[in-house]
Amino acid sequence: GPLLYCPANRISITDSLINERFGNRFSLALCLEDTINDDHVEEAEQILISSLSQIFIQHEQKPFYLPKIFIRVRNPQQIQRLKALGQSIKIVTGFIVPKFSPDNAQSYIEQMILVNELVAKKLYMMPIYESPSIIDLRNRIDILYLLRDSLARIEDLILNIRVGGNDLCHMFGFRRHANESIHSIRPVSDIFSDIITVYGMDYVISGPVWEYYAGDGWKEGMIQEIREDRLCGFIGKTVIHPSQIPVVNRAYQVSRNDY
Repeated sequence: GPLLYCPANRISITDSLINERFGNRFSLALCLEDTINDDHVEEAEQILISSLSQIFIQHEQKPFYLPKIFIRVRNPQQIQRLKALGQSIKIVTGFIVPKFSPDNAQSYIEQMILVNELVAKKLYMMPIYESPSIIDLRNRIDILYLLRDSLARIEDLILNIRVGGNDLCHMFGFRRHANESIHSIRPVSDIFSDIITVYGMDYVISGPVWEYYAGDGWKEGMIQEIREDRLCGFIGKTVIHPSQIPVVNRAYQVSRNDY
């Protein structure tokens, strides 16, 4: 289903969760990376710690729908710093790792092993494949297999592999409209195809962000892209607005004919 992205410094997220404003069929990613200005990282970390503490306390007092919560970090060291979450680590499912590449893979893997030794519950990792390193055709396949071999150490901690459609499009200077699917952009869809080929038999891989949530035709465009996501082997989709949540959930219902 849908993974809703939200900046980690958005204070209103606490109230939205407690009052179930987004329904009860989604997971949540609290982002400390590209949605946060470089000068405000420490402040965002403190807001995140405070928000999770409030959510944890309120849920203990009066239960409400608690989505699987993930923290999108900006570097491996941030995983270590977030040990300051204390009790509220109990409501965190894991960490999302942006721009996963040979340059940072070992550091993230070591941090995930370490944090799982220090915390009394299992914490998962979701790497995002969006690094410039996978664009070069001469090295792409070697890099994808190198990263897969690296993940073998913590395969049981890899809940999901994600792809960064917008980041890859931006590198080429591409942008799709609300009536166009990312799977029609061949240089990007070829990268997706290689990722599915290398990882698809062993891991769940989820579809890229759909940029539109207002205006004419955005729902129809999103439904069409999800149809193509599913056909290509993707399961689930990152969303950036609550109005996209029911669209993804409906699109992933099993049809009567398939049942």
